[in-house]
Amino acid sequence: MLANSKYYQSIWFDESDPSVIRVIDQNRLPFFFEIKELRSVEDIYNAISDMTVRGAPLIGAAAAFGIYLATLEETSLSGHLGFLENAARYLISCRPTAVNLSRAVGYVMEKLKNEAEENARECALNAALEFCRQESENCRLIGEHGLSLIEEISKRKKGNPVNILTHCNAGWLASIDYGTATAPIYKAHLSGIPVHVWVDETRPRNQGSRLTAWELGQAGVPHTLITDNAGGHLMQHGMVDIVIIGSDRTSLNGDVANKIGTYLKALAAFDNNIPLYSAFPSSTFDFGIRDGLTEIPLEERDPEEVTHIEGLTGGKIEKVRICPDNTGSVNFAFDVTPARLITGLITEKGICKPHEKEIKKLFSEKIK
Repeated sequence: MLANSKYYQSIWFDESDPSVIRVIDQNRLPFFFEIKELRSVEDIYNAISDMTVRGAPLIGAAAAFGIYLATLEETSLSGHLGFLENAARYLISCRPTAVNLSRAVGYVMEKLKNEAEENARECALNAALEFCRQESENCRLIGEHGLSLIEEISKRKKGNPVNILTHCNAGWLASIDYGTATAPIYKAHLSGIPVHVWVDETRPRNQGSRLTAWELGQAGVPHTLITDNAGGHLMQHGMVDIVIIGSDRTSLNGDVANKIGTYLKALAAFDNNIPLYSAFPSSTFDFGIRDGLTEIPLEERDPEEVTHIEGLTGGKIEKVRICPDNTGSVNFAFDVTPARLITGLITEKGICKPHEKEIKKLFSEKIK
C-alpha cells in the first residue's frame, strides 16, 4: 500500500543486509514516518510487546522473522534446535491473544525440523518470506470477497456513498499489505465505488485515530474520525450501512476476539439491524477452541495506557495524564464478540456464516 506516495509493506527483509528486518514504527505514526531496524530475537520481542508492530497477521510475520534472526544469533551448530525452540517459546509468550503469533512460529519451526543444521538460516528465511507472501495474498483475497458486500450496498443506495464503520486498525499496517477489514474498502475505492469510513478513535492506544485515519488518508479514501462511543448513535440514525472489523483469534464456532470495544459495536449493530462482518486470514482461526468467551486468552496491558494519552506537542510525541494521580485503572486489550452477533466471516476462502458447520465446510483441509 502507499505511504507518502511510495509503496511499502509494513515489514520486509533487507536484501542488502541479511541481518536486518525492517518495519514501519507504528508508535511514531501518524506524526512521523520512521523505519526501524530489528536485528535480534530480543528486538522482535520488544517490537511486538511495545506495539512498534501490532495487528494479528503482522505480529505473526514478525515472529516468523524472529526465528530467522535466531538462526543468525546461534553461531554454534551444536544444540542448534534447542536454541531455536527456546527462541520460539520466548516469542510466543509475547502477546497471548492473537493466535497468528504461535501459528507463524510453528510454521517456520516445522520447516526447520527436518532440515540440516547448515541449511537452517536459508530455510528459516525462506519460510518467513513465504509466510508473509501467503498472508499478503490472503488479505488481497479478503478484499476480493468482501468487495461484493460493498457493491451490493452501493447498488441498493443507487451509487450514493457506502458508509462503513470500522474499529481499531485492521489495515495494511496490521497485515503486511492490503489489510483485513480495510481490504474490501480499498478494493471498492479503487473500483470507483463511493465509500466513506467512520473511524473510531479506539482508546486507549488510539489505533483508529492514529493509524486507520492515516492509512485511509494516504490512500485517498474519504473518512471521518469519531469518538468510540459515537458508533451506536450513528447506527440509530441510519448513518452506517455496514460494520467491518478484524479479528485476533476466531473460535471454531465463530466467536471473535478483537480490540476492546468491538462487542459494544456488535451489540449496537445487532440492535439496529446493521450487518457486521469480521475479516481475517485463516491463520487467525483457532480450530481447537469452540467457546471463544471462556477459552480465548485475553491480554491485559499496562494500566498506564488508560491513565495517560499520547499526542503531538511542540514537534514531539508526549504523554499526559488524563485522570487524578490516585485513580487506579485496568486495561483489558480485547473482548469477545459472540457468533450470534456476527453476520459473517470474510476470509481468503470466501464468506461464511459464523457457524461451526459452515467453517468446517470452508476449511475442511485445515480441520482434522
